[in-house]
Amino acid sequence: MAKSRPPYPPAFRRQMVELARTGRTLEELAREFEPTAQAIRHWVAQADRDEGRRADGLSSAEREEMRRLRRENRRLREERAIEPAPHSAAGQEYDGFDIRPASMISRAAPAGA
Repeated sequence: MAKSRPPYPPAFRRQMVELARTGRTLEELAREFEPTAQAIRHWVAQADRDEGRRADGLSSAEREEMRRLRRENRRLREERAIEPAPHSAAGQEYDGFDIRPASMISRAAPAGA
């Protein structure tokens, strides 16, 4: 199982990206500074997306917006699930009108009885 550690600070990531762009190999940076070469590769790719150099994924701003929208959708779905639907049960009245289908009204007792 992989070790879990807190994320590297954004300033450290930016510094690794800059060093990688100056020509230092990712393996060399990984040996010297601890994050894996693959992690640094991901940081460089994400920085490229954020700066418009790559278009093969979402920028950090787009990713954050997606996260926010998903959170909002989840909250709205939960709110909707909690609120009772006014026309969900047969025989229920809505604003004084019987909202049951006509086929049910003819066989059932009147709505106020």
